[in-house]
Amino acid sequence: MIAALFGLLLANCGTEVTETPPTAGHQAVDTDTLRYPEEVHLKNLRQLTFGGDNAEAYWSFASDALVFQATNPSWEIPCDQIFIMELGENAKPLPQRPTPVSTGLGRTTCAYFMPGDTSFVYASTHLGDAECPPVPPRGPGGEYVWPIYPDYDIFVANRSGEITQQLTNLPGYDAEATVSPKGDRMVFTSTRSGDLELYTCDLDGGNVVQVTDELGYDGGAFFSPDGEWLIWRASRPQTEEEQQHYKDLLSNGLVEPTDMELYIGRADGSEVRQLTDLGGANWAPYFHPNGERVIFCSNHHTGGFPFNLFSIRTDGTGLEQITFDDAFDSFPMFSPDGKYLSFSSNRNNGRTRSTNVFVAEWIQ
Repeated sequence: MIAALFGLLLANCGTEVTETPPTAGHQAVDTDTLRYPEEVHLKNLRQLTFGGDNAEAYWSFASDALVFQATNPSWEIPCDQIFIMELGENAKPLPQRPTPVSTGLGRTTCAYFMPGDTSFVYASTHLGDAECPPVPPRGPGGEYVWPIYPDYDIFVANRSGEITQQLTNLPGYDAEATVSPKGDRMVFTSTRSGDLELYTCDLDGGNVVQVTDELGYDGGAFFSPDGEWLIWRASRPQTEEEQQHYKDLLSNGLVEPTDMELYIGRADGSEVRQLTDLGGANWAPYFHPNGERVIFCSNHHTGGFPFNLFSIRTDGTGLEQITFDDAFDSFPMFSPDGKYLSFSSNRNNGRTRSTNVFVAEWIQ
């Protein structure tokens, strides 16, 4: 979900933005002026959006498009809506404004291409209210919280933006859906059990299977390249006081995402284990196409911000820092062919609060 820890770096949907260029291709040239010298795994880093809050840019199965969510007052988008950016040769954006493919109503999140790339899945609050839902204030001690909007349901739409199917209709939060690279199942987060748990289902919404059942937030899950495993973020309140605090927040549609680690397990819910034990907020994980490593966002090295991208082996060894920005890098995703990495960053934003989508060639 795009709320993910932006509150530590961003204000609200009305933040100041840089001027949006006339075409999405503006400045999108092969250059490494946006890359820090320490970022040895990145090459030809390019900025694809300019202004607003743009995040969760996820690749098509054919590696030729990105679907993402954006808030951008200059586009008359007051809260997150879904867009598709068509990419040409060498993952360069085609010279046109990204196409809006959600209804423009409510708030949307977590779009992901379906097999064949003619449709995508995403969550939206528009059935509950056509207006943008309110952004919750910080806690009494300045605590940052994520909203768990109960109006979120999961839909399938075609590339023209027409909703073709509603996949969930139970009361409560249903969102954060992603699709297996094998094209047979999807995983999503739901409060249908009374807690934030992971579920898998068929692509038509049927055959729902609960994957997790421990107290705490389980979310942001992605499948391994072979579809056998899941990687996700989770909080695990331990003490009675921590557990009650978590329950109280959740009863008000909130979670506090400042203490999360990565978990890995089989897609059927077996062999679940904690992958990281770093402290801080570790989230937005994604498998490398070889299935042997995971890339993710973390602030464990700072305790607050910046947030940077890190990589770790699936056995928990070999932690390596990937990006070195002084503010915020997150939402990494490898293209299915393994050639490119997309992510969102505060770099090169003219000291504004805008977050933009970047893509780079991936160097092993």
